[in-house]
Amino acid sequence: MAGGRASGADLRRSRLLESAGELKAALTQKACELGFDCIGVTRPDGLRDAANHFHEFLKTGAYGDMDWLARQPERRADPRALWSDVASVIMLGVNYGPDEDPLEILKARTRGAISVYAQGDDYHDVIKRRLKMLARWLVETAPSEVKVFVDTAAVMEKPLAHASGIGWQGKHTNLVSRSFGSWLFLGAIFTTLELPADEAETDHCGSCQACLDICPTAAFPAPYKLDARRCISYLTIENRGPIPREFRKAMGNRIYGCDDCLAVCPWNKFAQAGREARLAARDDLRAPDLAELARLDDAAFRARFAKSPVKRTGRDRFVRNVLIAIGNSSDASLAREAERLLADASPLVRGAAVWALSQLIAREPFEALASCTTTSEQDASVRAEWLALSARS
Repeated sequence: MAGGRASGADLRRSRLLESAGELKAALTQKACELGFDCIGVTRPDGLRDAANHFHEFLKTGAYGDMDWLARQPERRADPRALWSDVASVIMLGVNYGPDEDPLEILKARTRGAISVYAQGDDYHDVIKRRLKMLARWLVETAPSEVKVFVDTAAVMEKPLAHASGIGWQGKHTNLVSRSFGSWLFLGAIFTTLELPADEAETDHCGSCQACLDICPTAAFPAPYKLDARRCISYLTIENRGPIPREFRKAMGNRIYGCDDCLAVCPWNKFAQAGREARLAARDDLRAPDLAELARLDDAAFRARFAKSPVKRTGRDRFVRNVLIAIGNSSDASLAREAERLLADASPLVRGAAVWALSQLIAREPFEALASCTTTSEQDASVRAEWLALSARS
């Protein structure tokens, strides 16, 4: 009624909104208790322009060997295509800020640089346990249906986190937070509950492009665009073949991932070292010895990297990376490790060993090795390495 009391429908809606707000406040408190550092809520249609950017990325082929990105892209572009009943998307973050400068290790050329996120237990397992506990609490508190995701399904976590107010996607395409810089693990809970949505975060990158300038392989063709095929994280983790020759020197001693664009972000000055015991770096993964890593067989590799995300690359790809680092070490004493691996069972390892050796010994002994090895080498890609490198000027 005009100028009169609120209608019954309006009162019911008001009570529902009040109830949803109280539930969200309790959810936020519970998330904090479980070890999450930030939380935000968005609608399933909150991806805005991210879906268009994703389709453009696929058209360029910049995803390289990550074929899973191109499978059923419509499910990734819209959470409702993944689960039609979702009413709200709860995004959560865990700070994994390092307690030391992650770029310092790049000066220690006989040591391997492993990305900060991979120096402890696999975050997928750690975060998923927390998500399941929070989702269980939510269902018990407000009967509903839920699904949890940690980088293992067709979910665009970073755009959803942006839409939920946790942070914004920086020019390096990673999430940036005013409170935690570029160091956040993300997880998502899809729910049938209608929770109050948060405002999307504003982009605070401004004119800064430090993350673009520091990239060793020029993997950013433009701000907010990544060519994964040039990214060291992609090359050392997802790439299944040899490291392209044009990127080998630029890799330096990075053997799993690359933190350069994350570590240089000015917003990190507001971040605190935040890794709890279950996420803390293992001492043996902070700056491992390259010679020691080169000696790992499959069983030793699995034992060394148990519970670590590094284990997912497999021994051969990892040792390939180690050999590139050995070739960049300028330490002639490591040539013996490369020479020993010329007889490895894996062509991927043998090919990388050829390159490493070419960087550490003089041309004449290298060509002598090439002349007696190429005739017995059965793999065409390894023979091609010998021929290309023995013909170098």
